[in-house]
Amino acid sequence: MVNELQTRHRHDVPMAWIKVLAIATLVSTVGLIVLGSAVRVTNSGMGCKGWPLCTGAQGSISSFHPMMEESHRLLASLVTILIVALALCVRRNALATHLHGPSLVAVGVIILQIVLGAVTVFANNAPFTVALHLLTAAMFLGVVSVVAVAAFLPPEVSWSLRRGPTRLAWTAVIGLYLAVISGSVVVNAGAQSACASWPVCLHSSAQSSLLIVQMLHRSIVLVGSILVVVFMASILRARRASRAERTLSMTALGLLGVQIAVGAMSAIWSTHSELADVHLALASILWSCVVAVFALSARGVGDLSSAPLRQRVPPHHVDASTDDDMSTQRFPSA
Repeated sequence: MVNELQTRHRHDVPMAWIKVLAIATLVSTVGLIVLGSAVRVTNSGMGCKGWPLCTGAQGSISSFHPMMEESHRLLASLVTILIVALALCVRRNALATHLHGPSLVAVGVIILQIVLGAVTVFANNAPFTVALHLLTAAMFLGVVSVVAVAAFLPPEVSWSLRRGPTRLAWTAVIGLYLAVISGSVVVNAGAQSACASWPVCLHSSAQSSLLIVQMLHRSIVLVGSILVVVFMASILRARRASRAERTLSMTALGLLGVQIAVGAMSAIWSTHSELADVHLALASILWSCVVAVFALSARGVGDLSSAPLRQRVPPHHVDASTDDDMSTQRFPSA
């Protein structure tokens, strides 16, 4: 039996490869969403009339719009290759069993995203299909962020997304997700210039329906921002929070502040389309950062009272520097 396990480990894909693939997939996915926003803002979505390859009289480098659209598709192909390779490598590592579920979910979501991309092209960039495309992209980024975090967790640390995160964590993540999606609805409905004042609409000649879409988005952002701030504050105040959780929480709070400022400038100076790109780029990074904190909060399911007496540590000895060691002692892997 021992020889069998040793032989199996010798043929395992190195965990370092999985970590590199996870980070590469995460970075590429953020870039894909930002590039997709640039395609939308520059009205290059129909730069390629065919799918999956660009077809027509104009080639990919003969004009701006086909080049933008084909660049987006090439990057999407790279992300697909990376996530499939990651899922295959996870299957070949005995210490990465906790990554099996998230990596398979990521593959499923990217397949759905590919189908939606084709539907968007065939529907001539109908607003509903474009919004659904971005909704799925944000979901994929969230799953990839979870995979990236889980790839760096020690195998002896218990980790469960079903039992680990608190209700506050779930509520903050859902609230931020709805804020990102509502922002996409604003752009697709053409409501980004409906109100040139911030944070409330003092005067506007836009249609009432566009004003409703704009104010609904701002209301969702307000609620989502409050939830994120409370969630990040709870992590920073927690004694058992790790250094990574604290760093990501502080980063998320900083990004949220900058994102709100950029959102205000985008509303006031709606003619500057580049602000919309920056706004979505920051939203993507903020979303990934908050999801990463959410995933980290899922480790070490349980509390001190569930540990054997000889392994318990007095509460005043619990701090960020000893969190990983304590998680290993209290929650040995099955």
